Amino acid sequence: MCQIRCEHQEGSFVKATGRIAQIPVSVYNLGRVINALAKPIDGRGEIVASESRLIESPAPSRISRRSVYEPLQTGLIAIDSMIPIGRGQREFIIGDRQTGKTAVATDTILKKKGQGVICVYVAIGQRASSVAQVVTTFHEEGAMEYTIVVAEMADSPATLQYLAPYTGAAL
Repeated sequence: MCQIRCEHQEGSFVKATGRIAQIPVSVYNLGRVINALAKPIDGRGEIVASESRLIESPAPSRISRRSVYEPLQTGLIAIDSMIPIGRGQREFIIGDRQTGKTAVATDTILKKKGQGVICVYVAIGQRASSVAQVVTTFHEEGAMEYTIVVAEMADSPATLQYLAPYTGAAL
């Protein structure tokens, strides 16, 4: 996979770098809204990063990983009693439209304030206004201090929507 440098428009030029696609990572990603290539889309300038991580990297073997030993409560009793979530795990919420996926994710993130948890919210295929509403809620409640939002809107190319969850996991 080659790293691409283009404006995501038909007819754009793409140059192969010979490197595997990677994103810059740093503490400066916190509080920002970025796309699947980790480019800021919140209008607050570039993100300074001295490290980078591969977008798609093999997961560590189960033996070499530290086991999940600390629970992470969502604050939603029905979910916490049925689905045990460990701190450090990734959770994928999938379902039909208007079933409460965003509400579950945002409520969980809002309840993590002051608990030393870094949250990554990945929005794929949503309307820009919906993502803006979530980001506004995070700002109003002080959740952007410990949250990174990765967003690829409904009008984004399918390849970037495909990469978004990998970017979220890499962060």
